[in-house]
Amino acid sequence: MDPELGPSSGTWPGERAPVGPRSAREVFAGRLIRVVVERWPAGEREVVHHPDGCVVVAFTLEGSVLLVRQSREAVRRSLLELPAGVRAPADEGGAACAARELLEETGYRALRLEPLGRFYSSPGFTDEALEFFLADAEPAGRPAEPGIEVVRMALGDALRAVREGRIVDAKTALGLLLARHRRDF
Repeated sequence: MDPELGPSSGTWPGERAPVGPRSAREVFAGRLIRVVVERWPAGEREVVHHPDGCVVVAFTLEGSVLLVRQSREAVRRSLLELPAGVRAPADEGGAACAARELLEETGYRALRLEPLGRFYSSPGFTDEALEFFLADAEPAGRPAEPGIEVVRMALGDALRAVREGRIVDAKTALGLLLARHRRDF
């Protein structure tokens, strides 16, 4: 746990103390997620418990941002995204997760990692939090994961792709905006 970011299931700086449901019952337990039906004063809520993850906005030595195109079965299409993944094991640090995912998904090694922030992915139904990192990266001499196409793009072109609806993944849009702000492009 990063003391500045707070625990994944507790409060973060400036946040009110956590509240809890009156009761909860687990209705599904899979390899990755658990679904719990919770009773709150306003009614029942279905909550997906999902491990926390990381997202990395990596720039090549030439200044291109590294994106990956991969099939996303839930939305029935391939998406252009930033490298990202689940902390594995669950107690893996955010920076270690980001470096590992970058290497696995792109074949690039992180030379430097800088935290960009931590955000809930969709707090209306899940407790998943994503930790974002900015990285400088170099080829590591190994291929990307099978089924993943590595795409190098100028940051301005990637932001234009978000505006034009060619990049539709929310974590990618947020990561690119955070990187733009941090790198003053």
